[in-house]
Amino acid sequence: MEEEGGVLLATERYGSAEAWKYFGKNGVMDRRRDGSGGGIRGNPIVGVFKSVFLPQGYPESVSKDYLQYQLWDTLQAFSSSLSGTLATQASLRGVGVGNQEATVAAATITWLYVLYVLFADVLNDIAMFMEILAPFFPSFFTLVVCTAGVFKSIVGVAGGATRAALTLHQARRDNMADISAKDGSQETLVNLAGLLVSLVLIPLVTDDPVLTLSLFFLFTILHLFANYKAVRSVVMETFNEARLSIVLLQYLRDGQILSPPEANQREPVFFEFSKTVPIKLGVRLQEVVQSLALKNNDKPFLLGVNNGCVHVCLGPEASVHDEIRVMCQAVWLSNMLSPQKSREQSEPLPAFISTHQQNAFLSSHTMMDRVFSPFLKGVEAAGWDMKRNLLDWDEWRVEWKSKSN
Repeated sequence: MEEEGGVLLATERYGSAEAWKYFGKNGVMDRRRDGSGGGIRGNPIVGVFKSVFLPQGYPESVSKDYLQYQLWDTLQAFSSSLSGTLATQASLRGVGVGNQEATVAAATITWLYVLYVLFADVLNDIAMFMEILAPFFPSFFTLVVCTAGVFKSIVGVAGGATRAALTLHQARRDNMADISAKDGSQETLVNLAGLLVSLVLIPLVTDDPVLTLSLFFLFTILHLFANYKAVRSVVMETFNEARLSIVLLQYLRDGQILSPPEANQREPVFFEFSKTVPIKLGVRLQEVVQSLALKNNDKPFLLGVNNGCVHVCLGPEASVHDEIRVMCQAVWLSNMLSPQKSREQSEPLPAFISTHQQNAFLSSHTMMDRVFSPFLKGVEAAGWDMKRNLLDWDEWRVEWKSKSN
């Protein structure tokens, strides 16, 4: 291809960061930048920043919600760091730091306590509040501090599991290790910023419990708000029970398939006190056989209603599509049986099977045979990941020995 600069020999791109063109003219090859972007190599400072704090190949190598989530997560971590500083300062003052009358034993306790604080991975807001209040209850100081430490440990385990799930969601090139490493770099930067601000903050709040509590509540509110915004910014493309219920019921109402961003915005962040019948997945066979059970002869699952819940038994050969299908059937059953539960003033469904339940089971079977195939095609076209799911399956699996049974 002949252009003004000569014959175009090749083009190359570094993701979306920069692009180059190679031209040949009179036996000489010339390289020119394509477009107006500065690129990583065009700005060394930006390049170093990206290589240290962002995953390689960003933004193509991560999910679209990565940057927004990380910004809110950084803000909540910074707020938590400052709250932790206030809590630590109050706790150390409670064991005698800065008090000339403090004993050697108190100093030893302080040293042990500092080590324990450093061992904690995640600072919990309730635990930190307990630490701030601990100096005002000297008789129960050790009990309060130890209880706060237990809370921190529990939160640390939960936070680690949540972080792993988010990293798996954000990794789009099997690059979980890289994303985790860059997350550690970002955390180090946040902790450094928190330390610098703390050096200014601590002299101001020393011996001023009112200011300490006021700043603690301010940072805690900021921490909780940033946490909420961070969770809201995540767009999961896999189905859990809430997202599948939202998408399925919308489809049954008007035939519309919600996209992942639309369904995620409708998903409740906090626990919802729903009037629908609960669903239990992967239960033992005895949870189902006591009541009406419905099994498709060619499908590896079994449904039943017992003790006010829709129970689902799953066969060991069930695929992801089988899991989603039976979950759709269970969601529909749950909503069909909910009006009866409401009429009975929220009392558990009886062990015997009513005509309403019998009709609901038969209708769910017929309905799924009719709508599941187009529903499956629709959600795949809308961008949902149907290769895996986040449904809360228990580990029980039932193998039916005879199809005729």
